[in-house]
Amino acid sequence: MQMRVLGKSGLEVSAIGFGCMGLNFSYGHALPKAECIAMIRAAFERGVTFFDTAEVYGPFTNEEIVGEAVKPFRDKAVIATKFGFDIVDGRMAGFNSRPEHIRQVAEASLKRLGVEVIDLLYQHRVDPGVPIEDVAGTVRDLIAEGKVKHFGLSEPGVQTVRRAHAVQPVTALQNEYSLWTRGPETNGILQVCEDLGIGFVPYSPLGKGFLTGALSKDTKLGDNDFRKILPRFTAAAMEKNQALVDLLKRIGAEKNSTPAQVALAWLLAQKPWIVPIPGTTKIHRLEENLGGANVALTDADLTQIERAASEIPIEGERYPEQLLATTGR
Repeated sequence: MQMRVLGKSGLEVSAIGFGCMGLNFSYGHALPKAECIAMIRAAFERGVTFFDTAEVYGPFTNEEIVGEAVKPFRDKAVIATKFGFDIVDGRMAGFNSRPEHIRQVAEASLKRLGVEVIDLLYQHRVDPGVPIEDVAGTVRDLIAEGKVKHFGLSEPGVQTVRRAHAVQPVTALQNEYSLWTRGPETNGILQVCEDLGIGFVPYSPLGKGFLTGALSKDTKLGDNDFRKILPRFTAAAMEKNQALVDLLKRIGAEKNSTPAQVALAWLLAQKPWIVPIPGTTKIHRLEENLGGANVALTDADLTQIERAASEIPIEGERYPEQLLATTGR
């Protein structure tokens, strides 16, 4: 597996990481704990060193799984987790990035992960009730105390990034980014990463599974699958958005690669400090995803993809209005 450095931080990780959320949360098909652990260890055996989790995944259980899974190779793994919500009766109950809460979450995450230090601690969503300077200052103090190594933000706005970075250098931003979610190119996020030397970690780099080609307008999502509430996963939207998958299939046929591999290779080709974190519950999909790092897209390929993709209108917002409002602040 190739390695990449997240911006100017010096934090080196595998070029493709592993998003752990879907192992037991959000997609309605949680794996038994033993299988989750086996999947994470299989990823490591294949070269993955970067594992992404959060307290709200489960809640709490995903961190416990990641902690147990990485024990045999803790010194070689980079673990990212997140704070930023109140959790009441097993559900998110609003934002909470007050300094005292950040400290409480950090201590709890350390215990659940079974580690002495959190490699990368993200604010999961910007809390409009707490100045970002207070958030960054609290994480700065946790870094000084040896409990955290690096600070990150998920789905912030550009000015928030700049204000936070002035207090505590930001190592990575984690935003949704893929060939069908290209907001970071136009909202200034990729540019601020370039300007400040911040790494970029795209989540949902395969469009929550859609860009793999495994879903269609006839796909029936389970009642517990959170994609059921997403505008892009209506049957009508998926039918219209199939054109993008067809493009990836055409490019893949030329490269002896799958649509997922082309989608990941496209992301990796955008900037040398971009590290996507696809997740999966299946070994063959894991191996397929990691193969994306070996797909070489030429400048001509990238131009062809860009030209063709620009002619494909994407149907549907990536989130419902209330969730979309929590991003870009």
